[in-house]
Amino acid sequence: MSIWDALVQGIVQGVTEFLPISSDGHLSLVQHFTGTTSDSSLLFTVLLHLGTVFAVFFVFRRLIGELILEFFHMLGDIVKGRFRWKGMSVTRRMVVMVIVAELPLFAFLPLKDLFSHWSQDGDIVVEGICFLATGCLLMMGHWAGKRDGDKIISVPDSLAIGAFQGLAALPGVSRSGSTIATGLFLGLPKQYAVPFSFVIGLPAILAANVLEIGDAVEQSTSVEWAPVLVGVLVAAVVGFFAIKALELLVKKDKMNVFGIYCLSLGTLVLLEGLYEHAAGQTIFQALLG
Repeated sequence: MSIWDALVQGIVQGVTEFLPISSDGHLSLVQHFTGTTSDSSLLFTVLLHLGTVFAVFFVFRRLIGELILEFFHMLGDIVKGRFRWKGMSVTRRMVVMVIVAELPLFAFLPLKDLFSHWSQDGDIVVEGICFLATGCLLMMGHWAGKRDGDKIISVPDSLAIGAFQGLAALPGVSRSGSTIATGLFLGLPKQYAVPFSFVIGLPAILAANVLEIGDAVEQSTSVEWAPVLVGVLVAAVVGFFAIKALELLVKKDKMNVFGIYCLSLGTLVLLEGLYEHAAGQTIFQALLG
């Protein structure tokens, strides 16, 4: 992999991980059309995700710090028998709901290999369908966000958001898009739905990388670390600005922009995938040939 390939994929990862348009789906398309689905591509993809984790920690460092401290205070109260469900502070309630939102992920563990296969099988029909699904979710979130709810998050809300986060392992389903849209549709305030989406993503992304990094290292015959470092650094920097852009666009009720984009891209990708099945080559190869 060249420095240029790493730079391009780092930008794609940084932008698409946090803008609600699916990083895995876009990386799958980039690797599909550039032919970079080598043995080391899985390891590179895992490390790119870690780069974007750094961006989340930086942007939400104050909130994350408060949640970590509150988590340990809560553990102390549980041990001492002083934990009470009613009357929890806003911070403690978010800690509890973050934990609840991670529970549905266990139901998706048996599907991990299948989802990974769809990301790397060289067939982009699944990506096209998933982009269309993301587009529909984003349009629903856009319409719901116009009334900006005032609901206090509940256990069923957290479970629903967590379930959509599990589906985001599909290439083309946006994790941030599906979880934010679900939160808005359920009536959560925008200023709560956005940070909640990013915070619940941290354990999920880190856990997914822990599960994948062993397989990725085994599959990687050799690693060119210069391109890897460039890709990770670019993903982190671009991811920072993508988070800030998303916060602003959600506040201004502009999620429909991403919905239209995903619906358009999904249609094109689905048509291209079906064409490849019928013709045995990409449309670009046909035009150039």
